[in-house]
Amino acid sequence: MTGDSDRILIEKCLKRIPVLKGLSDSHASQIIRDFNILRIKKGDVVFYQSDKSTDLYIVINGSVRASLLNQEGDEFILATFGNGDFFGEMSLIDGRPRSATIIAAEDSLLGVLRRERFLDAIKNDPMIAIELLSALIQRMRVTDETVESLAFLDVSQRLVKLLLQIAKTEGEKDKDGFFRVKKLTHRELAAHTGASREAISKSLKALAFRKIVLEGEGCFLISPDADST
Repeated sequence: MTGDSDRILIEKCLKRIPVLKGLSDSHASQIIRDFNILRIKKGDVVFYQSDKSTDLYIVINGSVRASLLNQEGDEFILATFGNGDFFGEMSLIDGRPRSATIIAAEDSLLGVLRRERFLDAIKNDPMIAIELLSALIQRMRVTDETVESLAFLDVSQRLVKLLLQIAKTEGEKDKDGFFRVKKLTHRELAAHTGASREAISKSLKALAFRKIVLEGEGCFLISPDADST
């Protein structure tokens, strides 16, 4: 059941999403009523790869990650979605099974919209489809960059690229010019870079020797010269 406070959260969230923020007031009110709220705990699975579901999800609060998992439990993280991001759009559009597994990276609050209700919204406002295509193309470009990194960069280079990306969004500079970012486990770094934990350990040692990436208390320190690595 979606209460008044939840609907207020959904309304605020929709205004931050390019795909839906152009809705007229009447259509926005209708689609807000159509959303359901899903509360999930860190580590919960929203849906698995190959699941036959077609709902659209919006992250109202928290974050989730889209991953590929093998039978041994190894994980490759494709993307992370935070406040205001949406996911599930591929199955929403073509009606086919899910292409990735979605896992809560922290306790999160999600808005869930059924496929038929979203299709109704597109009929009422075709510009939603244009905005959705634009968002899909942007995600395809990011995927292309990921494939390029896997094909042409070694583990150390992929690791530095990942840490620099994190530094741009949430890093802080210390007095020596090093970027300070929250420390990830070797398993998390492996999942983000498509490498083994053993390869991550070796790369971190090599980067530390070169003073490119240093491990501090609960953080990584990234050299201002890391961009040239």
